[in-house]
Amino acid sequence: FSSVTSVLNMSVFKDQFVLEDLIQELKKKSTALSFGPLQSNGHISVQGSFPAIKLLRDFLLLKAKSLPVEDKGEKSESHQRLRRRLQQHRPTRETSHFVHGAGGEKQVVVLDTDVYHYMKYFYPRTFLGNDGVAISDATDGDVTTVYIENVGGSSNVEQVPRVKEKIENRSLKLHNVLRKERIYFEEQSGDKKQRYQRACESLKRHHPQVLVIPYDTHIDVIGNSSEIFEFIKAVK
Repeated sequence: FSSVTSVLNMSVFKDQFVLEDLIQELKKKSTALSFGPLQSNGHISVQGSFPAIKLLRDFLLLKAKSLPVEDKGEKSESHQRLRRRLQQHRPTRETSHFVHGAGGEKQVVVLDTDVYHYMKYFYPRTFLGNDGVAISDATDGDVTTVYIENVGGSSNVEQVPRVKEKIENRSLKLHNVLRKERIYFEEQSGDKKQRYQRACESLKRHHPQVLVIPYDTHIDVIGNSSEIFEFIKAVK
């Protein structure tokens, strides 16, 4: 299809964002899309190419995933339903926003967890802070939130945006090339499970850019498409 139309329900963001401001942010990020007027119920129609709308959807999924969940009440139930729906999707974009803590300026970058693991293993310096910048993270399923905080006072205010930009640039490059395959153990005997694990360890020497993450029930293999194909073929 050359053009498709989608109706977005923005009401899930109304307690955390000014919807009009959020729409303006979306328009700046998605210049290839045409936005209709924001309705009183929080709905807005968006028209454009399918890939462009998919990227917009991924951006909103990550932003919604980072919303805080209340302890009780209808708002909590609504957020929990949203979180369950998000588990059915795999976000492929990253987003970031500002928050302010007691220690000074803090910025947040929300990453795909697989990309985060890959960056953490192969590009650990990306997440190294310094005397004026503290970096922490929290993982929730498919999404990992990275917090970058200025702890060096006003003289260090420029460091936080630089660190954030470095993380964003690296993650966007990896989003375009990384793929994941999963080897399950559920129906395998203990001997076969150990054989898979030994094979993966052995193959890592021949595929140094592939990340292998073992779990109790499966092994995740993350890397570019061609290497993943060869790796999985050799394991099985």
